[in-house]
Amino acid sequence: MASPAFEEIVEDFEFLDDWEDRYRYVIEKGKAMDPLEDALKVPATKVDGCASQVWLHPVIENGTFRFDGESDAMIVRGLIAVLRALYNDLPVADVSKVDARAEMARLGLNDHLSAQRSNGLRAMIERIRQTASQMA
Repeated sequence: MASPAFEEIVEDFEFLDDWEDRYRYVIEKGKAMDPLEDALKVPATKVDGCASQVWLHPVIENGTFRFDGESDAMIVRGLIAVLRALYNDLPVADVSKVDARAEMARLGLNDHLSAQRSNGLRAMIERIRQTASQMA
């Protein structure tokens, strides 16, 4: 059920043998995102459970789910970019159908993130799913 944007990331990962290269790739994805407006970095958009500062700002337009995000940690910003590729532009009703853990496992990230980063990733996924279910 992955989007074409996420499938592109999966394909790119297949060509990167070294985990340092994959880490750099994720970080570059994060750097390519537009920054989140400071006005949107408020307690309501802050994700608890992350070691770094993380904000996710969801928007639903015409039944389509999108979100923007920001983090003070470059790797986490990159993970936000990967999650955006996974979830953005889905019908809001389909967000909860995405098995994000399985999709992220295709990238092998589960084995290469610290425990704190893995917890933060789970917290971001949970926030996305909760928000979409409340807005559906």
